[in-house]
Order: sequence, then C-alpha cells, then structure tokens
Amino acid sequence: MNIRSKLAWTYVILLIIGIITISAYSILTIRSFMLEEGARDFERDTEALALAAGSYSKDGTDFAEKIRKEAEFSGYEIAMYDSSGTRFLAFPDSVFTNEGTEIEPKLKQELDRNPGEPVIYNTENGEKLISYIRLQDPGEKTVYARISQLKSVYYAVVASIRHIIYAGMIFSIGAVIIVSYFVARYISKPILQLNEAALDIARGNLDREIQTTRKDEFGTLAESLNQMAVNLKADNEKLKNLNEKQSQFFADITHEVRNPLHTISGALEMLELRSLDQEKKSQYMKTAQKQIGRINRLFEDIKSLQRYDFDQSFLSKKAFDLSRTIKDAVNAYQPIAQDKGLEIKTEVDGDFIVNADPDKIEQVLDNLISNGIKYTNEGCVKVSVERLYDHVRVSVEDSGIGISREHLSRLFDRFYRTDKARSRDKGGTGLGLSVVKSILNAHNEEIYVESKPGKGSRFYFDLPVSRQSFK
Repeated sequence: MNIRSKLAWTYVILLIIGIITISAYSILTIRSFMLEEGARDFERDTEALALAAGSYSKDGTDFAEKIRKEAEFSGYEIAMYDSSGTRFLAFPDSVFTNEGTEIEPKLKQELDRNPGEPVIYNTENGEKLISYIRLQDPGEKTVYARISQLKSVYYAVVASIRHIIYAGMIFSIGAVIIVSYFVARYISKPILQLNEAALDIARGNLDREIQTTRKDEFGTLAESLNQMAVNLKADNEKLKNLNEKQSQFFADITHEVRNPLHTISGALEMLELRSLDQEKKSQYMKTAQKQIGRINRLFEDIKSLQRYDFDQSFLSKKAFDLSRTIKDAVNAYQPIAQDKGLEIKTEVDGDFIVNADPDKIEQVLDNLISNGIKYTNEGCVKVSVERLYDHVRVSVEDSGIGISREHLSRLFDRFYRTDKARSRDKGGTGLGLSVVKSILNAHNEEIYVESKPGKGSRFYFDLPVSRQSFK
C-alpha cells in the first residue's frame, strides 16, 4: 500500500470513528432527554387525569364511557380501583389481562399518605411508564387510578431523529471518503516528488531540481534537497578535481624522483670505471650528491605540504619583529646573490610587529627570495614592507624573466612549472610556491603575484599587525 492510500485510509477511518462516536452520543443524549421530558409530561398528565376521574366519579353518570374516551384521547392505559384497592375498570381490557387486580398493600399505604401525588415507576429495563395516584376528592366508588404508557411512544421522535442522523452520517462518510482522497493526494504528491527526486540524486542525477511553489515544510524540504544536490555536485567536482590533481601529483613525483635517480645511477656506473681519473670521479660524486640533496628537498617539501594539509595546529603564532626576520633572510641569501652578480635591496623602514608564526614566515621569505634569485639573471631582488593600518604588506620583487599570463592561474599548483626543463636545471622541486601558499592560507592570508615576461615578477602578501603596535 502506497503512502497516498495509507493517508487516505487513515484519514477516513479517523473521521468515520469520530462521526460514529458523535452520532451515537447524540442519539443516546436525545433519547435520554426525550424520556426525561416524557416522564415529566406523564406526571402532569397523571395528575390531570386523576382530577378528571374524580369529577367523573362524583357525577356517577357514564363513568366508564368517560374514562374510555379519556384513554382514547390521551393514548394512556387507564385502570380504576375502589377503596379496597381492587380494580373494577380498565381500558383497554387486553392490556391488563396478565396483571393482578389488586394494588399492593405497601403501595396502597404510600398513596393514602400522599393523596393527589403520583407514584411513578420508571425502571431502566421496563417497557412502560406506570403511575399510581389516590384521588384527592374521590367519589363513592373510585378511589385510586393507575395510568401507564409504553416508553416506545416517547422514543418515536428519537427514531425519526436517529434516521436523520444516520442519513447525515452516511452522507458525511461519503464526503469524508471523497475529501480524504483529494487531501491524501495533495499531501502525498510532494512526498512522492521528493522520493523520486531523492532516488534520482542517489542514482547520480545531480542536475535534478524539484520545482515547487509550496511554502510549508514540504517546500522547505524540497529546497533542502535542491541545495543538497547542488552541494553534492560541487563536492563531486571537487573530488574529481582532487582525483585529477592526485593522479597528476603521483605522476609528477614519479617523474621528479626518476630523473635524479637516473642521474645518480649513471654517475655510479661511471664511478665503477677503473680508467676514470680522479677529477672525473670527483665530478660524478658531486653530481650524485647534488641529486640526492634534490630528492631530500623534494621529500621534505612533500612532508611539509602534507602537514599543512592535515595538521590544523602546526602554526605557533606570536608577536615578532618582521623587519628582523626579513633582514636575517636577506643576509642569508646575500652571498648567493653576489656570486650571481645580483643585488638584494630592502625597503623596511622601522619595526613591524606582526602576529604570525615567525619560522613559517621566514620559510615563505626564503622561498620567495630564492625564486627571485634563481630566475633573475641581472638586476636586483627587492624586499619591501608597507603599513596598511591593521596589516602590513610584504613584497618580494625581482627583475627576472617574468611569467606569462597563461601560467599565473596555476603557478601555485604542486609540481607546476612554467618551464619544466629550465626549472629542473635550477634545482627546484616544483613545490616551493605551493609551500608558500599553504603557509599563508594557514594564516588566513593569500599570496598574490604580478608579472610580465622579460620585466620581472612581484609576489606579495599581508600579515596582521600585532596589538602591541597600537600601544
């Protein structure tokens, strides 16, 4: 049974139970009310008939005929008793055939104590209302009267009302069934749509969009499913890109390791030659050591990147003087720059207290200055710092070969090289700028680049100023 049928039948059953309960309660309430009203009317009629019977008895003429007419006119069963409590007149006779002709002594005593006040018998299981009364001003013969009537007379009105209620109940049930169908259809339609959409999404159809104008919980759920599909699609794209990058990453690692290993293998083969002179041996040894160092730097960079990717607590931020860190980094690379005929300039005026990890920022500066020296054949590398209210901007600018526009978007990808052969010749691992980006991202900062081929490049980033600087 589908959800639409379940909703419809649940709604129908609950409403039918409610209608039947209300109808039964109404019938029982009306029945009880009619019987109570009938009992009060019966008591009043008893007193009136008793007065009439007393006057008829005094007249003495046509007493039986008058009682018969009263019985026919009122619809009551009437019996008359003399002073000894013996019945001498009854109408209709057939009703009293199986009843005794004497009034019970206890009842007779009670009637004698309260003349003119009826004693009514109205038992729950009895078929009749029965009333006995002693006439207040009896005649010579008539002293007591007995009046009775079937309860079904009072229930006749209830029966008519009951038929009306039953007809209304049947009509209501029919209306409920029809309304339930449309209500269940209205409620279940979005559920079925949501189920179908969820199945489509589960099957991978992430372009599926649920169209609905409803503003209730179903509309909210539809929007949630649409958003979930959008998020899943975005996540799938990310996973796809990540998978592609991972595949490329492993391919690059294989390529990066294979080349130095091939060089080391060739150097070792040459060192096995006995005819090789000492100068050549020394040259091949240096070549092998250089390649081993290159592999070591490669894996150190990979280790660093892996830590940056998965360790959220590798930073140790504190307030430190950025100008001193820059001077230390520049001093470390001065000999290398001088050997290449380059100049390293600094434009750092004053102290700049920033809040960051000093060791990681020093690593960033090392990578940027090192790259500037590597890719600059003549001119200079300049490191500058400028204050931007609550931040400082650090720039490393060179007059080197520059970078083409098509490479800028992927410049910080791992193992990405603008010129693979030349980059490898310069001893790079292809991970330096990726390390720089990872460190700055961990600081919630970005690395930016401006470059033109043949005119050099400028890398810059921002760091937050420490609160100490505002004191």
